[in-house]
Amino acid sequence: MTSPSPNRRDFLHATAAGVAAASMAGAAEAQQVVQQPVIQQPVVQQPVNAGGIPLRPLGKTGQMVSLLCLGGHASTNPKKMSEAESLKLIQRAVDEGITFMDNCWDYHDGEAEERMGKALAEGGRRDKVLLMTKVCGRSAKEAQSNLEDSLRRLKTDRIDLWQFHEIVYDNDPDWIFAPDGAFQTGLKAVQEGKVRYLGFTGHKDPIIHLKMLTMPYDWASVQMPLNVMDVHYRSFQRHVLPALLQRQIGVLAMKSLGGNGSIVTKAGVPVEEALRYVLSLPISTLVSGIDSEKVLDQNLKIVRGFQPLNLQERAAIEGRTLAMAGDGRFELFKSSKMFDGPVHRKQHGFDTQVG
Repeated sequence: MTSPSPNRRDFLHATAAGVAAASMAGAAEAQQVVQQPVIQQPVVQQPVNAGGIPLRPLGKTGQMVSLLCLGGHASTNPKKMSEAESLKLIQRAVDEGITFMDNCWDYHDGEAEERMGKALAEGGRRDKVLLMTKVCGRSAKEAQSNLEDSLRRLKTDRIDLWQFHEIVYDNDPDWIFAPDGAFQTGLKAVQEGKVRYLGFTGHKDPIIHLKMLTMPYDWASVQMPLNVMDVHYRSFQRHVLPALLQRQIGVLAMKSLGGNGSIVTKAGVPVEEALRYVLSLPISTLVSGIDSEKVLDQNLKIVRGFQPLNLQERAAIEGRTLAMAGDGRFELFKSSKMFDGPVHRKQHGFDTQVG
């Protein structure tokens, strides 16, 4: 799904102004914020935990989270590892100091939550982490079913952060906030203590994120793509990140290597440079697709030795990626359905197989 381009810039500015107004900032001020590149906001180094991993605040929730988050899809992939290998990887990640866990109701048809639940149940690890999973249902009834499944699979009586998954179609915000929409279930779950915080995710278009931010709720977190290419193409960094910072919403970065590693394997950006660039943005955490102990070791080394890039270093990286980033070839999740989950394609009447 591509966005209408003729008035794209005007729409981004107008929507961001509305978002900021909802958080008691003037529309004129919001317009100015969106036009300011995020590169002007340097990151201040945060304290580290016992595992040597930097900690950052999750927006205004009062929670401090590890700068590295274990991606629930990659760490539980049954096509790449056995259950025993997956459990060992998750448990080692927690023991090394990664205390933010990502997951989703539909990952590997529920096996991702099953494996993570088993891994965290051992050694008291559940209470050492902030556990996040995502809800795919768009109606209140579907969302309630998702919630019950997730609580059972994850072997827990509470989900710390429950995010509405893949807000990637223009009408998803309206659907979720309908009178019988999934948001009603989320609000009830918070009131009942089954969920602590609510957020949303998406990888398609800043316009859709900004629309979700105009909805009548003060989100705890927003998950979105951030990488060395994003700043040049349908940029979440330029258009959504300022609104999140202004409202003190936790920023969960994802697709730091392009969703399939192509930023490293095809664009030739060194993995450390690619990750360091994203970690140098004012994010709460980076959701990382760690599918082996080798990748875990690599990412632990990078994050433990992390020093924020200065503004000149970030600008230099952006200069080197400008020529190859403008057509979106390394961020196909923004312009195709290749990265859209089958559950959501089916919800919107599309073939569940990517062509």
